[in-house]
Amino acid sequence: MPKNIALIFFFTLTISSSFAQTLQDNFEGTGNVNTWFGDDCTINTTFTNPYPSGINTSSTVLKYDDQGGLYANVRLEASRNFNMNSHSSFSFKLYVPSNGISGNQTNQVSLKLQNGELESPWATQCEIVKTVKLNQWQEITFDFSTDSYINLDGNSPSPTQRVDFNRVVIQLNGENNNDKVVAYLDDFFHQDTIITAPIYNKLVWSDEFDVDGSIDDTKWFHQTKIPAGGSWYNGEIQHYTNQDSNAYVSDGMLHLVARKESFTDQGVTKTHTSARLNSKFVFTYGRVEVRAKLLSGVGTWPAIWTLGQNISETGAYWEQMGYGKVGWPACGEIDIMEHWGNNQNYISSATHTPSSFGNTVNVGGQVIPTASTEFHIYALEWTNDKLVFSVDSVVHFVYNPDVKNPSSWPYTDPQYILLNIAIQSSISPNFTRGSMDIDYVRVYEEGTNSIEHKLANRTPFFYPNPVLNELTIQLNKATEQQVAINLYSLDGRLISTEKVYATENKLAIYGLSKLTSGMYMANFSVDNQMYNFKFIKQ
Repeated sequence: MPKNIALIFFFTLTISSSFAQTLQDNFEGTGNVNTWFGDDCTINTTFTNPYPSGINTSSTVLKYDDQGGLYANVRLEASRNFNMNSHSSFSFKLYVPSNGISGNQTNQVSLKLQNGELESPWATQCEIVKTVKLNQWQEITFDFSTDSYINLDGNSPSPTQRVDFNRVVIQLNGENNNDKVVAYLDDFFHQDTIITAPIYNKLVWSDEFDVDGSIDDTKWFHQTKIPAGGSWYNGEIQHYTNQDSNAYVSDGMLHLVARKESFTDQGVTKTHTSARLNSKFVFTYGRVEVRAKLLSGVGTWPAIWTLGQNISETGAYWEQMGYGKVGWPACGEIDIMEHWGNNQNYISSATHTPSSFGNTVNVGGQVIPTASTEFHIYALEWTNDKLVFSVDSVVHFVYNPDVKNPSSWPYTDPQYILLNIAIQSSISPNFTRGSMDIDYVRVYEEGTNSIEHKLANRTPFFYPNPVLNELTIQLNKATEQQVAINLYSLDGRLISTEKVYATENKLAIYGLSKLTSGMYMANFSVDNQMYNFKFIKQ
């Protein structure tokens, strides 16, 4: 199992502290937007204003020239992620001359927010569409807290709950058409509360499952004691055991195995066995990553989750260590990943607190079509004010209650990790065995100099994405040197090494048309700094 694959995925950043900053560009040389990009169109950011009139008599504007590109747009990349909860509006001035358009498309302009660090930035985008009047300057405002918006992924949270946006895309007259549009933009403005810290870049605990045999009992504890009443919760029918047949390490992976077998323990006989592991490690705030492939089948219920170290639960590891003080849900529960076999490929995340538990309202999820056939990275980022849940860096749920008290926010004390497979009474009589395979479990906390580390390691801008033949990489600073760019398939196989020369602050990779369609990964080093990114070949 090539574990180095996961090392090139970028962490989603979370908020610890923030400050206000204005992001603006008047195209007169005094703005602070460093770079604009044109996708499937040409742009000129120093174009003389051809219509100095009305609300805009400035001398210089951005010219947007779509000569028929299917997905033409202009975009900017912010240096840090937006805090949409605090500042949710974007505005600019626009002029669309009637003699610059063709076709019968609706005269409109879209502003889309995306996560530019995803291999498919549009996959989780949020968009607002406004109508446009021709032959006049107009100021258009897009407010993601009050305007009607469109989430491309219906499972995405509302935009004001998002912390992963760092790209602004502006598009005239829609996409997926070959009509022409010439337009002029000016005075782009966004007052933004930006993310400054932390980045969870310091690995503080992990299990890579590199030694075959039983689980590492210095890191994990088998929880096997049945709760009072002779059964586990939610009508589950399994015994959790400490047998190697239910939890073992092989080929660089932990295998948690649910089995159909008659098993008697604590005077109770059950028809199925499984494993429930408690970590002998606790943490407060940080990032948890678990790379796993799930089992399938109605009645199976694998989970990756956490509980408060202070839970009073007979048989739990930390209860035995003397930490049990409160019951559930006062201890707080964080469900990083749950998967019910009767809803194959739907991944759920949730929180359980005194204010909402059991059939909690605090829940979100997304569809992962290959949940049981491929490995995916299930992650939680926990700060002092929110919980962010994602799969392969795609966020599907953010828990950030407006009022934080012991009832809604018991997440101020240490939590420990649990891995288990429960069996429901709906299990098929034909079920015999199923395994949740885990490549690694890692916990990161904030390292020193996290802001500087984040800025140094930010992904360089690259475009277009998807790409047909030529990919341009915009570096963070000017340099003159030869650079070796390594291209990998998603399974970590090195495809080729392209040696190119950096000119000023750009690199260009040619000849990508030889690649088959799909997603690829790449890395390169400039000035002793390693960069990694993912792109899609059309």
